[in-house]
Amino acid sequence: MNPVYPPNSSSGNLLADRRYDYALALMARGDDQGAGDLLHQALDLVPGWAAAHVALGEILAKRGDIEQACAALRAALVSDPVDHLGAGARLAVLRGETPDHLPPAHVQALFDGYAARFEDSLVGALNYRAPSLLVEAVEAVLPGHHFAAMLDLGCGTGLGARAFADRAAAIDGIDLSPGMLRRARDSGLYRQLIAGDLTALLQTPAASSLQPGYDLVIAADVFVYLGELYPTLQAIFDRLAAGGVLAFTVQSHAGDGVVLGADYRFAHASTYLAQLAHHLGFTVRAASPAVTRQDRGIDVPGELCVWAKS
Repeated sequence: MNPVYPPNSSSGNLLADRRYDYALALMARGDDQGAGDLLHQALDLVPGWAAAHVALGEILAKRGDIEQACAALRAALVSDPVDHLGAGARLAVLRGETPDHLPPAHVQALFDGYAARFEDSLVGALNYRAPSLLVEAVEAVLPGHHFAAMLDLGCGTGLGARAFADRAAAIDGIDLSPGMLRRARDSGLYRQLIAGDLTALLQTPAASSLQPGYDLVIAADVFVYLGELYPTLQAIFDRLAAGGVLAFTVQSHAGDGVVLGADYRFAHASTYLAQLAHHLGFTVRAASPAVTRQDRGIDVPGELCVWAKS
């Protein structure tokens, strides 16, 4: 699920909109030269159009013109400083940088636009398995255990709640996307659903309706949108009951630390996770390689972890 150029993004200028739409069609067919020409024409008409700058930046990067690609992405950020389109992530990849997280506005826009087809695309096309893998991992660590209160971070449409429905008496969910939360609410599986940035909500529970002392917290394919995990994991530790369990997946890589990949997703090294667990006081109950989804038919390497609050 890579960042996309919204086909319904309007500049307010009909001629520019048509050139943009034609440019996207040409990009899809591999005609980057023709698409670039049309995007330049669109930007002549509407110079501050962020979506056209982002698409042009992608074409320039593919040509190897990194300097001009970065200039296009910086122009997009000037027009769209909260970064709905993910220009900052693209810019970071071109510069070889690793930001702390993807812009919340971009993640929200991405999933709001994706909500209606989320499950068909993720489970069907991408062979997404994170929730079922988390159930298996938790069951292996705590066979037959039932949880009093579970928190589903980045709950999406409710796949995690469905997977754990017979193992948790009450389930709360957090997601950045109102579109996703509407779908999750339809499932009828959640005690409450809260919209917002998960780290901020965990760090300021008094400002939300989060309950104290969850005995299970899950994060299925959520940390791919967060680079530095320490603040989030510290906040999760604080919200867990004594002996409570955190089960999560990450996209992994063979190096050290955290990297932002060409798919604009963060990957976390096993050594980085182990160091965080030790520093925060978690006991690692399980940590193993896992494939939670595919990208264009290719397995995406990941890691599945079950940590307990000591």
